[in-house]
Amino acid sequence: MNHLIKKITLLALGLNMIAPLAGNARPKKMDPNPLLVKSPLPYGAPRFSKISEFHYVPAVKVAIQTQRANIQRIVENKEAPNFQNTIVALERSGEQLNSVLSIFYAVNGAHKTEGIEIAEKTITPLVSAFGDEVNFNEALFARVKQVYDQEHNRLQGEDLRLLEETYKGFVRSGALLDKAQKARMEEINARLSQLQTEFTTLLPKATASAAVWVQTKEELKGLSEGALAQCAQDAKRLGGKAPYCIVITNTVQQPILSSLENRDLRKRVYEASIHRADGTGEFNTSPLIVEMARLRAEKAQLMGYATWADFSLSKTIAGTPQRVRDFLGSLIKEYRPLADAETREIEQYAQRTEGKDFRLQPYDRMFYSAKMKAEKFQFTEDDVMPYFNLDSVLVNGVFYAAEKAYGLHFKRRTDLPTYHPDMQVYEITDKSGKTISLFYTDFYRRPTKRGGAWMSSFAKQSSLTDQLPIIYNVCNVAKAPEGQPTLLSWDETQTLFHEFGHALHGILSQCKYNTLSGTAVPRDFVELPSQFNEYFASQPEVFAHYARHYATGEAMPTELRNKMLASNTFHAAYSLGENLAASSLDLQWHMLTPSQVPSAEGIQAFQTGALSGMGILDEQIPPRYLTSTFNHVWGGGYAAGYYSYLWTEVLAVNVGDTFTKRGALNGKTGDDFRRLILSKGYTVDLMKAFSDFTGLQQPDASGFMKARGLK
Repeated sequence: MNHLIKKITLLALGLNMIAPLAGNARPKKMDPNPLLVKSPLPYGAPRFSKISEFHYVPAVKVAIQTQRANIQRIVENKEAPNFQNTIVALERSGEQLNSVLSIFYAVNGAHKTEGIEIAEKTITPLVSAFGDEVNFNEALFARVKQVYDQEHNRLQGEDLRLLEETYKGFVRSGALLDKAQKARMEEINARLSQLQTEFTTLLPKATASAAVWVQTKEELKGLSEGALAQCAQDAKRLGGKAPYCIVITNTVQQPILSSLENRDLRKRVYEASIHRADGTGEFNTSPLIVEMARLRAEKAQLMGYATWADFSLSKTIAGTPQRVRDFLGSLIKEYRPLADAETREIEQYAQRTEGKDFRLQPYDRMFYSAKMKAEKFQFTEDDVMPYFNLDSVLVNGVFYAAEKAYGLHFKRRTDLPTYHPDMQVYEITDKSGKTISLFYTDFYRRPTKRGGAWMSSFAKQSSLTDQLPIIYNVCNVAKAPEGQPTLLSWDETQTLFHEFGHALHGILSQCKYNTLSGTAVPRDFVELPSQFNEYFASQPEVFAHYARHYATGEAMPTELRNKMLASNTFHAAYSLGENLAASSLDLQWHMLTPSQVPSAEGIQAFQTGALSGMGILDEQIPPRYLTSTFNHVWGGGYAAGYYSYLWTEVLAVNVGDTFTKRGALNGKTGDDFRRLILSKGYTVDLMKAFSDFTGLQQPDASGFMKARGLK
C-alpha cells in the first residue's frame, strides 16, 4: 500500500444512484464540489446527498494538485529537514486526497454503477502515476532520509514508528532504484493498477452472468419455501429469463447445493461456479491474471527479491515464504487423513441410497453431508434461521457484545445521508458518553456490489487532525421481500461478528497519526480482531440475547442451540481444506519468477501442479477460490497473504482462551484487550502486545485443530 496515498484495500476484495443526485443529474457548474469542501455534517460525515458520480474525477484531480503543492512546499523549505517540517508535513500533505479516495473506493466496491465504473478508469491511473511521482521525488526522499539518519535514535513511540514507516515506504516503493529502474517501476505500477481495475470490474459481471436459470419448481425440490421465494425474487430482479434463478456466490462451493435434491441441477450450479471466469468467454480473467503475476514477479526482482512472495512477506510477521509454507505444510499433514476419512464416510452414506456404484462428486458433497448432519443432530439450517433475524443479530448480538466487553453504546442516526437507502448509520459512545465513532452498515447484496464482506473507513482516526473514525461494514446478505424479516444462516451471523471485529479495530483506535491508526497493521495480524470477535457469537449470554424467533420473540430452545453449535464442527475438514488449498494456491503463484509464470492457457495445469506440490490437491475439496476468481489476490491486497486467515486464527484461539479464563464478558478483560491491541494500530510491537495480553511468549497452535472440531 502506498504510504502517501492511503488507498483503501477492500477485505477480505453493483442500482443506478449514489444518493439522490447520483447517475443522471450533473452538478451545476457553480456548485462547489462537495468532496473538496469540509463536510458540515457531524464528525465530518460524507455528504452523500450532495455527491454525484460526476464529482469524483474532478475532486481527485484537484486533490492531487493540492498534495503536489504541499509536497513542493516541503521540498522548498529552507529550514534543515526535521521530523515536524518533513515527516509530519508529509503525513498531512495528502489529507484531502485521502478523504476523496476513501469515499470513492467505498462506493466503487459496494455500489459500482456505470458512472462509477467510468470514473474508476480515469481515477486508477491518475492515482497510480501520482503515487510514483511522490515516491520517486528525489528531493523529497533526500529530506526524509536526512531526518531518518539524524533523528532515528532520538525519537520515541509513535513518532519513531511514523519515521520508520515513512522511510521504509519510500524504499519499498523504489526510491533507491536507479533512473532506468524507476522508469520501469512506473510502467509496472501503472499496468498493474489497470489490470487490477479490469479484474475487479470483470469478476462481478462474470459471477452475475453465471446465474443458473430454472424453469420449474419441481427442479428445486429440497429448498425451503423461503429459499424458493428468494429464487423467484432473484429471477424477477435479473430479467425474468425463467421463473426461478440461482444466483452464484463468490466462493467456489455454493451453499444452495446442500439442499438441492436434483443432481443434474447441482452439477449445473457447481460448474457455473467454477467456470464463471475461465475458458475463452467474454468474462475470462486468465489473461489479466498471468500478466499481473509476471509483473509482480518482475517488480519484486527490481526491488532485489527473488519473487513477489519474498518481497511481500518481508514486511509481515511471518517474514518469509518458507515460514508460511512450513506453517501450511504442518496443518496439511495433520489435516490430510482427516479429510480422506470424511470423504469416504460421505460417499459410503450416499451409496446406501444411491447404490454401491455411486461415486461422490464435488457437487454432491454438501448435499449428502447436510443429510448426514440432519440425521445425526435432528435439525436443519431452516430450523435455526428464524432465530437469526438480521436486525436482532446486529443490535442484540454484535452491539450487545461490544457494550458488555468494551463499554460501547450505539445510537441510530437517521439524519446522516448514505450512498444507498439500504444503509444504516450509528453513533458510538463510550462509558463516559463521549462520541468516539460513526459506524455505517451496508448488508444487502445487489448487482452493483462485489461479492464477499469487508470493513473499511470513510475517515481513519487521528488525534493529529482531531478526526474521529468513520467506519463501515459491507456484506452480501439476500434481502427479504418487503415486509418480511431478513433471516441469516449461522455462517452469515458469524460473518457479521467477524466484520465488526475489523470495525472495532478502527472504532477503538487511539493513535496520533493516520498512517499508523486502526487496521494499518501487517496483513497477518489484521485478521486477529475479526477472527476473535466471532468468539462472542456463541457465548451463552450474547447468544441468548439475540437468537430469538423473529415472530414470537422466544429464545432459541437450549436443545436446538446445542445441536446447532455441536453440528458446526461436523465434517469440519472441508472448511479447513478449502482455506488451506486457497492459501497454498496463492503462495505458489507468488513464489514464481517472471519466466516461470504460465500462459493463460496453462493456468489450470499450474493450479493442479501447485496444489499437488503442497499435498492439498483434492477434487472433493477444491480451494475456496480458484485462480480465476481469487479476488483477494488479484483484485485486493492479499497477494501472498491469504494464509493470514489461518495464521491469525491461531492467535484468535489464544485470545479467546484468555477471555474464557478471565470471563467472556468481563469488562476488565475487554478493557485490557482494547488498551493493549485494539487501540494501538501499528504503534507498538504487535507480537509483544499479543504476549502482554495472553501471557504467551509465542502463539500456541495446539488448540487450533480442536477449535476447528478436528480433534
